[in-house]
Amino acid sequence: MDKYSFLNAAHTAFFADLYDRYLVNPDSVEPSWRAFFQGFDFGQEFSSATLTGSELPQMGALSESVPDSIRKEFMVVKLIDAYRSRGHLFTKTNPVRARRTYEPTLDLENFGLNAADLDTVFSAGEILGLKATSLRNIIDHLQAIYCQSIGVEYMYIRKP
Repeated sequence: MDKYSFLNAAHTAFFADLYDRYLVNPDSVEPSWRAFFQGFDFGQEFSSATLTGSELPQMGALSESVPDSIRKEFMVVKLIDAYRSRGHLFTKTNPVRARRTYEPTLDLENFGLNAADLDTVFSAGEILGLKATSLRNIIDHLQAIYCQSIGVEYMYIRKP
């Protein structure tokens, strides 16, 4: 379990009210919440003190300095991760009726890639135990593992 997983299903208005009470009087909240909010305040102070105004990197300038080949490598890694986390939604498990349509799909365009990239060799294939190989081979491998008639989902196992 994650350290802060209890926050996922909680009522956000409750946290907002608790935080407002903490801002007025830190001693008015339970010590564990006080420590939590102190860490939150520290994080805000630290992040605003280190990156302010003109020091913030401009996304356009940052993306222009990254070569297209490197950017596409990262997009292939994102594609691999998407197959690992969402590939089971596109399996062929019911021969009687068609599978429901899920969005977003695992189409190349959703990852900043296109059909012209299918024959480009990417090192990201090594994540799958393949050598550096074409995007076409990577996708074929991912579909065989995650989108066929049967498969195993292991992405959410915390301690194997």
